[in-house]
Amino acid sequence: MTRHRNQMLSRRGFCLCCLSAPAMVAGGWLTPRQAFAAAQGIVQLIKADAATAPIVVHRLRGNVAVLEGSGGNVAVLSGRDGKVMIDAGIAVSQPHMAAALAMLGPEPLTHLINTHWHFDHANGNQWLYLLGPRIVGHENTRKHLATLQRVEDWDYDFAPLPHDALPGTVFADSYGMKLNNTPIELQYYGPAHTDSDISVHLAELDIVHTGDTFWDGIYPFIDYSTGGSIDGQIRAADANLKLCTKDTIIIPGHGGPVSNRTELKNFRDMLVAIRENVATLKRQGRTLGEIVAARPTAPFDAKWGQFVIGPALFTKLVYEGV
Repeated sequence: MTRHRNQMLSRRGFCLCCLSAPAMVAGGWLTPRQAFAAAQGIVQLIKADAATAPIVVHRLRGNVAVLEGSGGNVAVLSGRDGKVMIDAGIAVSQPHMAAALAMLGPEPLTHLINTHWHFDHANGNQWLYLLGPRIVGHENTRKHLATLQRVEDWDYDFAPLPHDALPGTVFADSYGMKLNNTPIELQYYGPAHTDSDISVHLAELDIVHTGDTFWDGIYPFIDYSTGGSIDGQIRAADANLKLCTKDTIIIPGHGGPVSNRTELKNFRDMLVAIRENVATLKRQGRTLGEIVAARPTAPFDAKWGQFVIGPALFTKLVYEGV
């Protein structure tokens, strides 16, 4: 999904805007999770949007492109060794994604890297594996994709992928390849957005795909169901900052498909500030409802709170980890 389409999502009849402030129902306050689930199912909504969303191609340097429109931002490195995809998007995008891949050139898909297990980054494995790529990911990505996986904050159970759609090459800490005359360095962050996140660094091209450890201009989702935390998200942002210079092209998991170190630092500083605001209120003995009502994200909402993860839900996610 493009950011424009994502903003359109929040204005549809599903009323995802109810996540941006505490909602009142008979008998009391509607929690962010209840509001999220009541929005007719965020997973189904995102899949429905991906089924019709056009794929926008952004060409970067060194035969690298970003495909925007199917869940998370997908990167493709093309060359004589074939196409290398970083993330797979959502399976319902297959016709549009196949057309975009063909537009990049005739090379076959030979490698697919999953930055983590979430459906908007790895669900496309369901059709891409039929093209025969070597699928690479962290060992926890394979573990989660191989079993029924529940995300509590989405109130949703994800079915396992077919065996052949799972990463066949897995690693625990780091992994390196050289394809299309380009070294590709994969590095595990440790638990961050989930417990399966990796960075993909094309060092000679000075391009980094951060997966969902960086959401450009929007509040991130943090999946506590599979090992994520606000502190892990901050640690990952710090690791990304150390990896990048002012000239590095950064591909975030969501938000603007092409970003830079300045925006990454703004993201990290936002996380740190909101964490401190929420932690201070929690130390004072405030309840979650009271903390949401105090609007600890207020200084950042105009820029960061305009996507599906509204201020109330993001406050809840931070609260859970402090």
